[in-house]
Amino acid sequence: MIHAYYYLMWINIILMQIESLKQSIISALEDIKAENIVSLDVRKITSIADYMIICSARSTRHLKAVADTVTEKIKAKGVPPLGSEGDPNSGWIIIDFVDIIVHVMLPEIRTFYNLEKLWSTA
Repeated sequence: MIHAYYYLMWINIILMQIESLKQSIISALEDIKAENIVSLDVRKITSIADYMIICSARSTRHLKAVADTVTEKIKAKGVPPLGSEGDPNSGWIIIDFVDIIVHVMLPEIRTFYNLEKLWSTA
């Protein structure tokens, strides 16, 4: 009984940390003027992450600035990304913060892949 109590407390602490991280990422995206920021709770449909955050950038230069700024600001809070993939010239950069995956996309790439619809059951 006591062990179950501590386990539930531990789970709640982890969930609060993930929520705080999500808010920090969204705040960093807003600071750098990322557009159309959407947060999807994907916990019930996949085990790869708890949340996916999708946003748009106005140009390849802005795309790189958004990805770099988010990475730097969250790393400064003690949470370095597990990795990142993509290139500004591809129109899509993915940053993996383990529990949260951030997709920074040019509008035309975002429309083409339509991740919001793909993960719409989230």
